[in-house]
Amino acid sequence: MKYETQKVALPFFMVAMALFALQIVFGLLAATVYVAPNFMAELMPFNIMRVSHTNLLIVWLLIGFMGATYYLMPEEAEQEIHSPGLAYVQLAIFAFAGAAALVGYQFGIHEGREFLEQPFWVKVLITISFLMFLFNTSLTLAKGRKTAINLVLMLGLWLAAVFWLFAFYNPTNLAVDKLYWWWVVHLWVEGVWELIMASLLGYLLIKMTGVDREVIEKWLYVIVGLSLFSGLLGTGHHYYWIGAPSYWQPIGSIFSTLEVIPFFAMVVFAFTMFWKGSRNHPNKAAMLWALGCPTIAFFGAGVWGFMHTLSFINYYSHGTQVTAAHGHLAFYGAYVMLMLGIITFAMPQLRRVQPYNQVLNMWGFWIMTSAMCFMTFTLTFAGVVQTHLQRVLGMNFMEVQSQLGLFYIMRLGAGVAVAVGAIMLIYAFFGPAREQVPGGGTQLTAGAQRI
Repeated sequence: MKYETQKVALPFFMVAMALFALQIVFGLLAATVYVAPNFMAELMPFNIMRVSHTNLLIVWLLIGFMGATYYLMPEEAEQEIHSPGLAYVQLAIFAFAGAAALVGYQFGIHEGREFLEQPFWVKVLITISFLMFLFNTSLTLAKGRKTAINLVLMLGLWLAAVFWLFAFYNPTNLAVDKLYWWWVVHLWVEGVWELIMASLLGYLLIKMTGVDREVIEKWLYVIVGLSLFSGLLGTGHHYYWIGAPSYWQPIGSIFSTLEVIPFFAMVVFAFTMFWKGSRNHPNKAAMLWALGCPTIAFFGAGVWGFMHTLSFINYYSHGTQVTAAHGHLAFYGAYVMLMLGIITFAMPQLRRVQPYNQVLNMWGFWIMTSAMCFMTFTLTFAGVVQTHLQRVLGMNFMEVQSQLGLFYIMRLGAGVAVAVGAIMLIYAFFGPAREQVPGGGTQLTAGAQRI
């Protein structure tokens, strides 16, 4: 590491991976209910499993974003973190708030709004922690070098904080509630989080390809412009059937279609930079994640999103397993793979050893990614069958569900494979590091056989 305070990122990554593992556990429990409907019905109802699964996803990704920012900001700003102590305090507050919300869910303590179920006092703690984080990183940036990477990253983080404030607005009218609810949920994942994604991906490409920073920064500005242009009005694809004016149907359809473009641009961006670069970086596992992230994001968020975003198709498909297929692959490709790539790149420096356990890491990549793709295909087929039987033929909801059992069994199997890949990956991150074979094939030093 060039700067000592980059080590602040390590506890953030550790907490993020612990919550990632817990998210997968709740996902497996929820998937089991689809196969065996009475599974844990008395101990933990399905709605509690689901809210725990989705909330853990958001919390660990946010903690991961914070850790990634603390890791790259000193290098980009050429300045030590303003206050490492403040970073540890805000992590403790954020982790406590997330844990308190998770425990509360098990006892039915929540506000009932999807993704925003946190009790009011938990939302306040999250806001305080996020403001402490923004204060710390913004001061670091203000005192140091300004680059496209850290400016776009901080813009995305500040906008995420601004749109988070709409989580406190809970109108009694359901249509109005849903209108502003999407200002958090959509404008995060299909708007400002894309700025965070593009800047972190740009950082990885600068570090691993050797391509001139100016070239990568020009690409970054184009992708950011496309993301904001399409993502903001693309929110309209959520307004089709909630009582909003009918003009949102053409607006949502047009701009949602355009949302495919920035994801495709990221794929071209990543592969072009690696083609132009030296491709000799020692951390091959991080290179694999950096290329896989925009690729899977393009298919999950772009292609699968486009499949049911047009209003005349969405009329039939919304709320079916097609939505679940899109959501799983989009989140995994765009943000989960991004964070796993950042951690893969950063951990050798944070642990002060050469890139290690790369084969195990790559196995984790292929197992998890293959399983998520299989899960997406399975849910897509289930959604097509569900759409036809329920929305076209008008069959009863529960009767249709009884026809989807085989798809749900395959989805559960894919979830188990994801868990296996995640275990391998977490061990690759935090397990004992195998020492590298010295040049020339000389004998390994003590402990070299440890995996």
